[in-house]
Amino acid sequence: MGKFIIAPHMRLHEWVAVEKGYFDEVGLDHQLEDQLLSASGERHDLGNRVGAYQTFEKGRTCDVSSACHWTVNVAAASGHGKLYANAYSVSPCGIFVPADSDIKRPEDLANVPISVGYQSGSHYSTIQALEPFLSHNEINLSFADGLLFKRMEHLIDGNVPAVSLFSGPYYFMEQLGFRKVLDSSFMIAAMVSADAEIEDVEKYFSALRRAQQDIDLRPELYTHYYRNEFPERFRDQMDTRLFGPGERIVFEPYSREIFEASREWIAERNIFEDGLGDLPYEQAVVAPQIPAMAN
Repeated sequence: MGKFIIAPHMRLHEWVAVEKGYFDEVGLDHQLEDQLLSASGERHDLGNRVGAYQTFEKGRTCDVSSACHWTVNVAAASGHGKLYANAYSVSPCGIFVPADSDIKRPEDLANVPISVGYQSGSHYSTIQALEPFLSHNEINLSFADGLLFKRMEHLIDGNVPAVSLFSGPYYFMEQLGFRKVLDSSFMIAAMVSADAEIEDVEKYFSALRRAQQDIDLRPELYTHYYRNEFPERFRDQMDTRLFGPGERIVFEPYSREIFEASREWIAERNIFEDGLGDLPYEQAVVAPQIPAMAN
């Protein structure tokens, strides 16, 4: 059995599990592999209409990774891996503008280009958050500004008027004084590769559950790990004492009801013109038992 390859999702949990030895304690021979090369930013400029879903189509070189639940849902139903159905997570996300922007309220975003990642969490969550305020014709999404850190750079450099950001960049924008116009927090799901050993998947999530408790109890001890995934350009500016805990893993089922309701929501907005995949819930997900935590 080879190493269990983990792609962190710009969150604290994997770093905490490594620091505390939780992966070692459960006997998981692991390796962290950042699919997005966040520190260098090399893969954050993927071009227009290339986002999280396209990385699943091309094949991620890891045993487990994460993305927004909408994308993982469709990718799993299309046979690009299995959605892990025993847990999901929720990440703070928001639409940010410069402090001196005339955009004060969600209604002011009407027809304003908002930089998001194509078929990524920011894409769906921006629509979901703005629907109570704007008509669909008034929601103007821009897919040309790259993935998470590239979008953040464009906002800092004054190249774009509004950007959707989550995780560390969300807190960094707050630190720098950018204005959050609207919260757009969203659900994230995990994707398990077809070759992953189910026993290793159970060990992985058992370790993350322990890490979640540590983060809940003393988040300030771990926010420094956001530095690991930021581009070098910004590390000296970051004061991670001001950052929050970010993504929180919820060890509850990603149920059939959630699976089907999410697909209905996506279909109504015609986000995937080529369809949402044909695999039913039972074939699209994997739900092994998570071992009980040790006292």
